Amino acid sequence: MNALTVVFVAALFSLLVAFFYGFRVYRLRLPREAVETKKLTEIAEAISEGAMAFLSREYKVIGLFLMLMAVLIFFLLDNKVTTDFHEGIYTAISFITGAVISSLSGFIGMRIATIGNVRTAYVAKSSFSRAFEVAFQSGAVMGFGLVGLAILGMAILYSVIRVLGHTVEVHILMECLAGYGLGGSAVALFGRVGGGIYTKAADVGADLVGKVEKGIPEDDPRNPAVIADNVGDNVGDIAGMGSDLFGSVAEATSAALVIGATAALLAQNENFLLYPLLISAFGVPIAFITTLFARLKENGNVERALKLQLWISTVLMALLMGWVTNEYLPDTFVLGGKSISRWYVYTAFLTGLFSGLLIGLVTEYYTSHSYTPTREVAGAAQTGAATNIIYGLALGYQSALVPVLLLIITMAISNLLAGMFGIAIAALGMLSTIAIGLTIDAYGPVSDNAGGIAEMAELGKEVRHRTDKLDAAGNTTAAVGKGFAIGSAALTALALFSAFIVRSEVSSGRSFSLNILDPYVFGGLMWGALLPFLFSALTMKSVGKAALDMVEEVRRQFREIPGLMEKKNRPDYKRCVDISTKAALREMVLPGLLVLLTPLLVGYFFGTETLAGVLSGSLVSGVVLAVAKANAGGAWDNAKKFIEATAGGKGSEHHKAAVVGDTVGDPFKDTAGPSLNILIKLMAITSLVFADFFVHYGGLLRRLLS
Repeated sequence: MNALTVVFVAALFSLLVAFFYGFRVYRLRLPREAVETKKLTEIAEAISEGAMAFLSREYKVIGLFLMLMAVLIFFLLDNKVTTDFHEGIYTAISFITGAVISSLSGFIGMRIATIGNVRTAYVAKSSFSRAFEVAFQSGAVMGFGLVGLAILGMAILYSVIRVLGHTVEVHILMECLAGYGLGGSAVALFGRVGGGIYTKAADVGADLVGKVEKGIPEDDPRNPAVIADNVGDNVGDIAGMGSDLFGSVAEATSAALVIGATAALLAQNENFLLYPLLISAFGVPIAFITTLFARLKENGNVERALKLQLWISTVLMALLMGWVTNEYLPDTFVLGGKSISRWYVYTAFLTGLFSGLLIGLVTEYYTSHSYTPTREVAGAAQTGAATNIIYGLALGYQSALVPVLLLIITMAISNLLAGMFGIAIAALGMLSTIAIGLTIDAYGPVSDNAGGIAEMAELGKEVRHRTDKLDAAGNTTAAVGKGFAIGSAALTALALFSAFIVRSEVSSGRSFSLNILDPYVFGGLMWGALLPFLFSALTMKSVGKAALDMVEEVRRQFREIPGLMEKKNRPDYKRCVDISTKAALREMVLPGLLVLLTPLLVGYFFGTETLAGVLSGSLVSGVVLAVAKANAGGAWDNAKKFIEATAGGKGSEHHKAAVVGDTVGDPFKDTAGPSLNILIKLMAITSLVFADFFVHYGGLLRRLLS
């Protein structure tokens, strides 16, 4: 079958699967005669309204940046290649399309999550396994919906641009598609940063006053910040994560297409050329088959059931792609002066595929309280918050070792076998099971919200116990998802960096070389290495500032609303939601500008070599810092949960110390850490999109100084 036809069929099938699971969740109506229905509905509607209101206001702010960026792309890339083809126009259209689809993916995920959370809570009254099924199906809507939209959008853009630019060289057409990934990542940046600030401001405010000062349970309805906290789970971990991984798929595919288009044999045959897009397309039926094994007995192990999904999808994908590679790639082709076998490309795919799985397993080892590292962090809380924090930091730094080694091995093998094209294919290999990865990741916030709704609606200890078991597994899988996202971001950024070099060489007509002793290149390396730390400082300080406002508001309500602790009066939830919303929208602007403007300013004033140094430095330091922050935060969170699960844990002094550690870890794992994925990817894709402009007009200040 023609490759483009396969992509369209897979995209439509993926959207059909998303609709199927969404319908199954939506049709679970809460019985009107139930006593709890009114409470459940009120709480769920408050969470949904808060989430949608934030998303609406956030997208309006993002829209202004996107319009300015689209205009910039149009003018800076408006080089007339032929009499009827303007690269700037089609790149800008690709950019807007990517941004719109990324936003739509976040909206769909948010919508189904705020529908699935209340149904999961209600079903948990009668069945643990059924509650798991509802939460998992809610996550599947996000997983399949995002992948379907991602590959459908790229396939449509490819078809349109290929028809309109039939007289233009293929590699130029593929460069226009890079705008698609840029649009997706631009939305993801603000979604991750804004959502992360929102959720952690609410979480920190709720925990410090509610748990530590007032000694009330998590998600207690007396806590004014509890609705904002539950809203935050959706805007950060659903919308933000969805846009992040949408960007990864689009960017890695764009990088592989740009590099592959420079090989004459691949460029001449559409089936060969679209091999990178087929990887995501064939991942859809594999993911669907895998979901059929998502079954859980009434007292089954949730973590084991979710982990099995990763193993099944990985093994099936490895087998299927052997056949796909044999069918859709030539025996050998020449790329960059090197003869490459189709089986070398397949091996590069396998290294990325299994590296992603191993990074996930290593992340689980360091963040799950089933294993020694997190239990050591929990034990350190016996002597206070300081030792708990010290152990958590040490765990985070140590946990970066194995993922970095795996990434080095993956990069080395894929580059040795298939050059820069191999690196891009390895990135797509890691992302090939993304539909399942996102399903598992979105499952976490749904089950977390279900627990909060159960607590606020006072459904009883048995229901809360069931939702806590679901949430505990979701907590670990969320950490695994973050590890997977960081690993895939590293490979994607390297693939984009490779594509940037290829594009610069083609545009300039000369070989691209980096001399580390060149002060401009070394200065770029230093600045690039600094950026992830500066970005982390901005985002974490933003969480701190927003949390201060939240803490003061929660204290004020406990102090001024009579009978609040005795449940005689309700808190003002909307006030706390408003504080988080305003803080997130205000504080996300500066970090966003830092990431978007750096490659543009460096490329224009100092040229492509300095920009390459910046990209290298940010990639190297950003990956290590992201892994350390995400794993330290996950370990602090699960260490607290481990203490809560022991007799006499809740309310004890060492539990309070663990809560402080968890509070410190919140912006680590949910704001700064995940946002670093987008920093390294977005700067690389921006550099790729504007590569031609930098080659011809960049280095202005460097020329003046010399």
